Formats: sequence, structure tokens, C-alpha cells
Amino acid sequence: AGTVYLRTEQDTLKFALFCTESLGIRRVASHDSPIRLPELPLHDPQSGEANYHNIATYAAIEGRSVKIDDAYAAQDFDFSGTKAFDQRNGYRSCSIFTVPLINQASRVIGVLQLINAIDEDSGEVIAFPQESCDYVEALASQAAVALDNRMLVQAQSNLLESFIQMIASSIDAKSPYTGGHCARVPEIVELLTDAVCQESAGTHATFSMTEAERYELKIAAWLHDCGKLVTPTHIMDKATKLERIFDRIEVVSQRIGRAKIEQELQWTRAQLEGLCDSETGASRIQEAHARLDTHLEFIRRVNLGGERLSQDDIDTIHQISHEFVEGDVGSTPLLTDDEVYNLTVSRGTLTPEERLTINGHMAETVRMLESLPFPGHLRRVPEYACGHHERMDGTGYPRGLYAGDMSVPARIVAIADVFEALTASDRPYKSGKTLSESLSIMASMKQGNHLDPELFDIFVRSKSYLRYAETRLRPEQLDEVNEEAILATSADPMDLPERGVRDARWRRLLPEYQRRLDRNRRVPIGHESTKPSRRSGGFKPVS
Repeated sequence: AGTVYLRTEQDTLKFALFCTESLGIRRVASHDSPIRLPELPLHDPQSGEANYHNIATYAAIEGRSVKIDDAYAAQDFDFSGTKAFDQRNGYRSCSIFTVPLINQASRVIGVLQLINAIDEDSGEVIAFPQESCDYVEALASQAAVALDNRMLVQAQSNLLESFIQMIASSIDAKSPYTGGHCARVPEIVELLTDAVCQESAGTHATFSMTEAERYELKIAAWLHDCGKLVTPTHIMDKATKLERIFDRIEVVSQRIGRAKIEQELQWTRAQLEGLCDSETGASRIQEAHARLDTHLEFIRRVNLGGERLSQDDIDTIHQISHEFVEGDVGSTPLLTDDEVYNLTVSRGTLTPEERLTINGHMAETVRMLESLPFPGHLRRVPEYACGHHERMDGTGYPRGLYAGDMSVPARIVAIADVFEALTASDRPYKSGKTLSESLSIMASMKQGNHLDPELFDIFVRSKSYLRYAETRLRPEQLDEVNEEAILATSADPMDLPERGVRDARWRRLLPEYQRRLDRNRRVPIGHESTKPSRRSGGFKPVS
């Protein structure tokens, strides 16, 4: 029999593995299946004194091996736990050899304990021979080095993953309206990846991912929006067209209020000068107030950006801008040129310049991730993370890639990103859409060669969308989905340019995004350098 203990940060020894050959017992602790046996404290919690009662803790504290020929005859250590195990299982612990596992820093990181040495000839339990003890100590020394290396690698991996999740959490925390997006997208990615790997027919019948590749994709999903760290919050959170740090609709309201006062003064002065009677003056004031109230109500409506702006609305905005507030310091238009420019945005709340700034987070994501020295097993993180705004027809950003030139995992992230954005209930400019609305919109995107049609169909057929929705969406969003109609939508015919044109898209960002980086005096993405490139396997065309 044998046991391996690992030293914890709380300075205890926990069971990592134990086995008893004659009883057919073998248990290995894991994250999902821990060994639920009491840990052995190296020091008394109250007094702080060293725990020399247990043979394993003694070996760990003293850093030296202990050999016992017969546990039941030994007086120096407490073997009550051993005897209880024996009684429950019909076993007899006799000879015990306990060896500390000491790493290269001379720190005990665990304990190896072997029980009941067996004579090869007779098969009887014997005391551990010195030759066997020497061999076990040499083996334990090598095991400690290997174990320490494994623990260091695991610690580095945990640190990396925690750091990545901290970045994602910081992005979500930066804006109360996108909180949780970076955490929710990986969940959808995992669901869709499982579904694609289970496909037994069609284009993706042979697609599979190892655990290491899935981990790489998970890291990419967490980092897919890391460029938002440098996106101005007042643009990212712009809930209305006039918002800029604060909603300027209140400035317009005050300006219109001042216009009302000026109208009252104008007609009151006319009455005092005998230019009109009081009834006419009061009527003119009432008409002016009603007109200005109508203007304000209209401006408040179009400021929300919740619907497509008609040409009539655009004309009305310009007409209002030609009305002025007369005052002591001259005349002021009811709407400034900048307010007119923002209010006449046809859809949503962002001006073209602000939308480019928002979309520019992808250029920043590319710059950030491509500059990181990812190790070999994470080399595809940039490619997976940076393609979720590309489109199948090459009209996406920041590179304008075409269908088939991105890997399957990158296209999975794109579908996950869209679905989360449509169903999210924490956006400033919209409420979370229902399942039927979201999938109908995504079906239109499939038809318009925005999303990968085959992967989207798997997303629907496998009900990955529903499994996510049942845990993440509000009850009122869980309406019935006509999957047949969604799946019946087919992608429009599309002609692809020749391979050379498509490959060229990988080498540089689209001009508008490249100019943004250049204006910020950053090294242009794709700029030739004498430093060795780490992009191999990352942004590389995939057939």
C-alpha cells in the first residue's frame, strides 16, 4: 500500500493519492473528485507547536525519512487512524517507510509513504530492507523535482488564466452596460464547440478539439474584447445621441426654456408699448410655448436612437436648428451644428467617427494580442480572438477577411459574440431581445453572409442557444423559436476574389483602422521588423 500527501498553503498535508493493492483500492484526488479525508496539520492551530504525533507530519517537519518495522509495536507515533482503517477493511498495517518530498529549494512539498514491504520469494510482509529504502529515497528525490516542476507549471497556468479573467472583468466593470459580456461569451463558445465536435455528418463531421486546444479557445474567448480597455467610456456607454459625458438634452431643454422666457418678454413688451392688446399677446405667448414644447418633445424622441430616422425627421431637425433664442448677448440657435450632426444619425446613437472609435477596439485587440509572446500551446489565441467582427463576405473589420479564411474556432467566437450581444439585458441603447427575435436577426445575418451558415445551423439544431438561455436569460425572453424557419434560411450566393487578394487581407488592417493606430503613434500592425515574428500559426490563412 502507499500514500502520497501534498503540502498545502495552510501548512497541512492533504491526501493526493492512496492505494492498497491487496484490497483493490486506488484513489487519486482531482478537482472534480477530491479525497475527503482529514488533512494532517503540521502545527497545532492553537499553540503553534510542531505536530510530531503523526509519522507523515514528522517526516515533513524534520525533512528526513522514517522507517517503522511494525506499526502496532511502535510507541513514538500515533497510529490510531491506521488501526481504524485496518479494522474497517480487514487489513494489517505492519512495516512503514515514510519519505519527505523535497524540492530544489530544499522545501518539503509532500510526503511519500509506503506500507507493508513484500518478500519476493515468500510473499510475506517484511520490514523495509535498507537497499529498498535507498532506492525509494532516490525515487522520491526525482519525484519531488518532477512534482515541483508540475506544480510550478500549474501555478503559472493558474496565474495566466486569473490574469486574463481579471482583464476581462476590468473591461466588463469599466462599463455597467456591458458587465458580464466577456464572461458570458466563453460559455456560449464552449456550448457551440461541444456541438460542432459531436457532428457526425456534413462539413464538420471530422472536426475535433483536444483539451489543450479547447483551453486555447477559452483563453481567446476571454480576451476577445481586450482592446476595449482603451475605448473611451463615454462613447462605449453612449445611451443617447446627445450624450457626451452627460446627456446634452438637458442643455437643449434649458435653451428652449430660455426661448420661452424671451417670447414672453417680447410679447409682454409689445403689450406695454401698445403694439397689441393683452388677449393677442397672451395668445401669441401660448402659441410660442406650444411650438417650443413640440420641438423639445420631438428632440427627446429622436435623441433616443431607438428607430431608424426618417428623412422627414432629419428635415425637422434642420428646421428647428434655424430658430434662434434672442438675448442680451445676441442670438443663439436652438440646436448647435454639433447637436444637429449627432441628432441626424440615422440609426443608433453613434456618429460615424464614434462608431469607428468603437470598432477600433478590434485594432487594439490585434495590436495587444499580437505583441504578446504566447507559448506554443496558445499561439492561435490572436487568430481566434480577433476575428469575431469579420464577415464571410469580406465586409467585416478590422481586416476584411473572407469566408473560409478564418479557422472554425474563430467563427465560433463570432457567433457567440453576436448572440450574447443580442440577448444581453444590460445595454444602454436597447433591452435584451427574445430568443425568437435574436435568432431571426442572426438568420438574416446568415443570409447576408455575415455569420458562418453551417456553424449557425449547428448552433440552432443542437439547441446550444437554449441551454445558454435557460441559465442566463430572463424568463420573458424565453419564447418559442421556429427552428425550421430559421434553418430554412439560406445564405445569398457570393463570389470570392482570388486567393492572392484574400491572403493580402491578413497582412494589414483595413486603411481606416491602420490610420487610427498610426495617428496614435503606435507601431503599425504588420510593420516589418528585425525582431523574430511570433505570428506563425496565428494570423495565417486556413484553407
